[in-house]
Order: sequence, then C-alpha cells, then structure tokens
Amino acid sequence: MTKVLITGAGAPGAAGIMHCLQRSRRIEVWGCDANRDASGRHLLKNFFTVPHAADDAFVPALLRKAAAHKIDVILPLVTKELLPLARAKTQFAGKGIRVICSEERALEIANNKSLLYRFLQSRNITVPAFRIVNNLAEFEHAVKELGYPLRRVTFKPAVSNGSRGFRIIDDNIEKSHLLWNEKPNHTFISYAEITQLLREYCPPDLLVSEYLPGEEYSVDCLAQHGKCLLAIPRKRTKILNGISTGGEFVLQREIIRYCHQIIEAIGLHGNIGIQVKRANDGRFKILEINPRVQGTIVTNLAAGANLPLLAVQQELGKPVRPEKLKIRWGLKFVRVWKEIYYE
Repeated sequence: MTKVLITGAGAPGAAGIMHCLQRSRRIEVWGCDANRDASGRHLLKNFFTVPHAADDAFVPALLRKAAAHKIDVILPLVTKELLPLARAKTQFAGKGIRVICSEERALEIANNKSLLYRFLQSRNITVPAFRIVNNLAEFEHAVKELGYPLRRVTFKPAVSNGSRGFRIIDDNIEKSHLLWNEKPNHTFISYAEITQLLREYCPPDLLVSEYLPGEEYSVDCLAQHGKCLLAIPRKRTKILNGISTGGEFVLQREIIRYCHQIIEAIGLHGNIGIQVKRANDGRFKILEINPRVQGTIVTNLAAGANLPLLAVQQELGKPVRPEKLKIRWGLKFVRVWKEIYYE
C-alpha cells in the first residue's frame, strides 16, 4: 500500500480529492488539518492535526508525524502551505517522503498575480492589459489608461485567495439594483467607493487590469517539471464564492495551447489549476493560477481523467500516458452539498 497524505483535509474540495485517490486499492488515504473538526477527520480512518502553515512549527510537526506514520506522498491542498513545503522538500525526501508541489521560484511567480503577469508578458505570453500600483494617485492614473469610465476595469491584490479583494469598477450599476438584484457577495464597486477606500489603505502591488467580459474556464492540468502533460478546460457556468458549482467540459484547443505555454514558461509541477476568461478581442487571457490541486478537480473523474491519482503515480515514477485517456467533451455537471453528522 502507498500512503498518501492530504493536507487541508477540511477544504471544500477535499472530499472529492479523497474520492479520486480511493479509486485505487493500492492507496491508503490519510488526512491532516489545523482544525481538529475538519471534515476529513470524519471521512477518513486516518487523520491528525498540524499547526497552521504560517506557524514556524508547521513543517517540523508535519515532517515528524508523516515520518512516524510512514507516509509515502504528500498532496497539499492549501495554497499557503506550498512555499514552506517546497523549501523543505529535501528534508521530507530524507525521510523517504515525496511532496507534490512546484519548486520555490515557480511558486513565487504563480502565487503573486502582479509578478505572474509581468513574468508572462516578458515571455511574450498573452495577458490582460494591466498596471501595477501602490497608491491612490497611481491607481487613478492606471484606470484611466485602461479605458475607464468608457470601459469597466478590475483590480485585485497581488497575493490573495479566492475572490478576496477582487472588484469590477462600474458606475453604471445603481446601488438599488445591487441591493435588490445581486447577492451580497457581488463584485461590483463604484469609482468613488474604491478611491475613498484607497485613501485609507492601498495594498502593495495592487493589480489593475482590463475587464474580461466573456466566458470563464478553469483548466485542470498535470505538469511534469515544466512539461504540461494534460490540460482539461471546463467552462464555469455557476460559481459560488469563487468555487465552481456547475460547468461543462469543452474542447478548447486555444486554451489548451495557452496552458502549455504558461506551465512550460514558469516550470510548474504536479496538479495545477489555471483560470482564463475571454477578452473583448476574442482571445482567452489568464486570470490566475492555482499551483496545486483544485477542489473541483473531482469532476474530471466522470470526464475520464483521475488527475490526483495520476499526479501521485507520476511522483512515484510510474509513466503517465495522457494519449490513452478519452475525455468526455460536452459532459456537464452540477455540485451539491453533502452533510456529515458527528457527536
């Protein structure tokens, strides 16, 4: 049996990733989380707690417990854990433990949106029109250069998770419309509101970019030290708090080629998620990268690809043959809640 440890076992997509790995009778799935009541504790026979990723004790505690339980492979689900684990890969390898994540430099690029856009632009890879600002004056200049008020403009912090800090600047949507027709987690903001907020605080390297109005795709990829082996685009038809709750697998060769370019330029490894959206000029352009396994990756199982299992097999030195996979293009899905009861 190969023991595979999932970190962040309470993450929204953890249950699906466990399901993917449990399809193999040769794998024993373990889980860990900073929360002792994480859902993974109730879904797995083997579970233990670890400190938060920001805690200096995180890596030593995880290494000690993983070695004690003879874990073979660690599959991280938490973005903030990636850099500490990448820096400690040699320590884990010394205990016979493989960690599925990219190298430190690749993660630094992928996890910082401003750095990511600059890097890809320097490699002549298409990105949205953007500016990077550090104060209100630079922000006001940037939005005007990007076409505001005739065009919508978006902004987001260089480092953030999910949709935190992302907004679309649009003065044509009335507040009464937002109140009565949009859910509280809508992403619209007026120019006056954001400039007032930026007078109080402006995050470093705030990314201001063109608004991409077209359909959005999340692409689940499998990479091997900078080589993209698989890229499977799925259209995001329903999104809740940044998580796909409905979608469709679409054979978009332009997106697939684009993801190959990005992964190879940065040198990413393992399960990688790339989000793209269609721009006004018709081209697909990157929104962000999740340099880890994505929660909705479980949907690929029904489409014909068990990507978490393939990543583990790759890490163990087993050949991955993407040409043998038959993806069910056109397959649609919706995701539903499922309860866990305990005392």
